[in-house]
Amino acid sequence: MELIESINQLDQLRSAPEINSAQKQILFEQLIPFMDKAQWFTVGIMASSEKEAIDSLREMEKLFRWPQMKIVKEVDSDGPVFLKANQKSGEIHIRIEYGLGEGILISCQHNDQLTPSDTFGPFPLDFFRK
Repeated sequence: MELIESINQLDQLRSAPEINSAQKQILFEQLIPFMDKAQWFTVGIMASSEKEAIDSLREMEKLFRWPQMKIVKEVDSDGPVFLKANQKSGEIHIRIEYGLGEGILISCQHNDQLTPSDTFGPFPLDFFRK
């Protein structure tokens, strides 16, 4: 297991790393200041199933007290998925996607279009579970 000490290390990875609770706390503390500056978020979740992806998103909604987003496009077969949730629109789109890694990507968005978004991850699927 590689020692992950910075959220900047994650963007070099295809899949979320295995991390211990101390690493999780360090990464969480590094992420929060970026989230505090954002007006809204988009979330991408790569998972082995639709249920696993939705469960990970619902944990984020609960942790951050976000209004629950609505699934507007689900998959009609089993397989690995990519879930994209847009907090501003409140919509979740899910599609079957083979060849992806596994994990959560979070993009900190700004209402000012001149301010670039910051994307972090992949975080483990249970990263936002408290």
